Order: sequence, then C-alpha cells, then structure tokens
Amino acid sequence: MTSTAILAYIPSPPQGVWHVGPLALRAYALFIIIGIIVAVVWGDRRWVARGGTKGTVLDVAVWAVPFGLLGGRLYHVATDWKTYFGPGGNPIEALYVWNGGLGIWGAVFLGGVGAWIACRRRGIPLPAFGDAVGPPILLAQAIGRIGNYFNQELYGRATTQPWGLEIYERVDANGRLDPLNGISTGFVEKVVHPTFLYELLWSVAVVVLLVLVDRKYTIGHGRLFALYVAGYCAGRFWVELMRNDFATTIAGIRINTFTSAIIFVLAIAYFVIATKGREEPATLRSNDDEDREVAPEDTSSDAEGSRPTPADDTTASDTVDAQPVRATDKKAEEEGSTRG
Repeated sequence: MTSTAILAYIPSPPQGVWHVGPLALRAYALFIIIGIIVAVVWGDRRWVARGGTKGTVLDVAVWAVPFGLLGGRLYHVATDWKTYFGPGGNPIEALYVWNGGLGIWGAVFLGGVGAWIACRRRGIPLPAFGDAVGPPILLAQAIGRIGNYFNQELYGRATTQPWGLEIYERVDANGRLDPLNGISTGFVEKVVHPTFLYELLWSVAVVVLLVLVDRKYTIGHGRLFALYVAGYCAGRFWVELMRNDFATTIAGIRINTFTSAIIFVLAIAYFVIATKGREEPATLRSNDDEDREVAPEDTSSDAEGSRPTPADDTTASDTVDAQPVRATDKKAEEEGSTRG
C-alpha cells in the first residue's frame, strides 16, 4: 500500500525526533513540557480568581510534576512489564521515559501525593486546589497526546474511514526499522483509527464542560476535580475498547479499561458525598502568605516605636519637672494662697 492510494487519510509526521549535535529533541517530551507550562499558568489564574495567592500553583508544581512523572512511568512499567522484563525485553529501557510510556492513572495518583505534600507545607486545602487545577491538568493531557501523534503510538484498529491515520515505516540511519526514532520511508504500513486524537478531542470537550459547570454552580471541596476524573475516565473507557496495540489484559480485556471503570465509579461517589458549595477565599490563602502580609505592618510599627529620639533620654515626668516656672504662674499661686 502506498500513500498515493489513500490521499484522503491523515498522514503521520515523518519523524518524532530531531538531532541537533549530540542533543535529541523529542516531540513527545516537548508537548509534555508545553502542557505543564499551560497547566501552571492557567491553573494559577484560576487559583487567584478563587481567592488564592498568585504563584502558589508553581510552588505546588515543583512537587507535583516530578511525582507525577515518576508515578506515570511506574504505572506504565507495571501494566506493561512484559515489554521490559519478559522474553526479549531489556530491563534498563524501563528507565527510558523519553521513549514514551506514561500511564495517566499513576501520574495523577503520585502527582496528587506530591501536591498534597506541597499544600500541607503551605497550609492549603488540597480539595480546593484540585478544583482550580483540574481543567488545566486535563488540557495538559490533551496537549501531551500530540506527542503520541509524532511517536505513531496509541492508535486503534485498522479502518477505512476518511479520518484514518497513516502509519509509516520508519528506519534509522543504518536502514534498520525504528518506529520511534527513525525517519519515514513514505511507505504506509497500515491505516488505523487515531484513538489518540479521539482522546484529545474528548479531553478538550470535557475541559470546556468543566469550566461552564464551575461558572454556573460554583463547585468546590474537590467536586470539580472529581468531575474531571470521571469525565476523562468515561472517554478513556471507550477509547480503550478501540485500541489493539499490545497491552496487559485481564480475561481478554485491557487493564486500562478496568482501571477507567473503577476510577469513574470512585470519582462519582466522591462527587455525591463531598461537601457542597465552595470554600471561602480566606481558606485558600496559605499561612505563609498571611504571615508575609502582616509582617510589614508589624515591622514598621515596631520600628517606629523603637527608633530613639532626643526626647527619649528623659521620662515624661522629668520633662515636666524640668520646665521653668513662668512669672505669671508664680503670681497666680501667691494670690491663691492669700485668698485661702
């Protein structure tokens, strides 16, 4: 099959890695970084709009992002362990995160642990923080899916639909097949459902829905974050049913299908039982932020009170006693004693 025979289909990028000297620029990593930046910037704006302090999201991200990347990789390796530890596998490649392979469930879980640590250190309620960053996180996930497009991964079964995705043969500099790091030869190996694109579009739609719901109903106490998780799981469930790439299965069903269903139920349960309404803005300000706001006023008053002045060398009573008695006051005193 050649690409000229199926011009109506969506072409894949010819490559996903560009080498600049010894440096390898990977589209997958680039779009993950872009997604993180977007999530931090937008998340901070949402946090401030809800009554929080500017810069808090970046401070929390310093903890959450590394934890999330670690969790995402651990989940991927745990659910796809045969690729690395099975026959013909190379265990050291389990560390090659730049080659793709981040499980969103592990990323959200351990990323949440990192966020909890950071929020606890700053005295911020984690559920309220999650409501602010939920939609930005999902948008970051959508942006990250563009990296899967460049890697020619996370696609579905073969299709003849006009929006089918062409998967090209890629080879390295020595002419050996290398789907991930190689360059396209122009030969189309297959045409498949672009399930990464389906997930991307679904995620963007859920982001829009979350923003609209949040504006109309002022949801708080972690309930908006729960809606984000439930909304993503619903889409991921049917996307997983369309994929046919290698994955660990239970009773013939992909493990991510089970994970999506279980987490969906848990998220809906939390949404139902969690506290209704939204937190007061005062509760979203960390203890450190309050201390910084009070300190300048206290410092200035203390400084003024402690600043020495020439009059401070004597007490108030000494100052009164030291004043000269005026002649008029002395005369009035003598007249008073005469009348008495």
